[in-house]
Amino acid sequence: MKQYVIDELRPQDQEKIKGYLDEHFGPADMGDIYWLPVDPSLYDQKQSSHEACHPLYFAVQLSSTTLGVELLVRTKNSIRCDCIQYATKDQFLWLLRSLDAIFEKLEVMV
Repeated sequence: MKQYVIDELRPQDQEKIKGYLDEHFGPADMGDIYWLPVDPSLYDQKQSSHEACHPLYFAVQLSSTTLGVELLVRTKNSIRCDCIQYATKDQFLWLLRSLDAIFEKLEVMV
């Protein structure tokens, strides 16, 4: 699985990130998985046409020392679908900018 990983988080930074994710994306599933919704304007043609699969997400896993994001764009509505695919370039850049904005807002240095 392709992932984007930020490691060596300090305990106080992990707590800030967890608080932010809980507040903005709801409590974690399965203990440490959050669902970051992809901006619908970034859906490609196939993803846009699969309205029953909307919204689409990046899965974010927060542990005590790392934050990892799968680069697979997923839906919670289906396990298998043609619209579940690796992020496009625009989706990947949006993800990086979104994470950077969260860290900047929380004053987390990575």
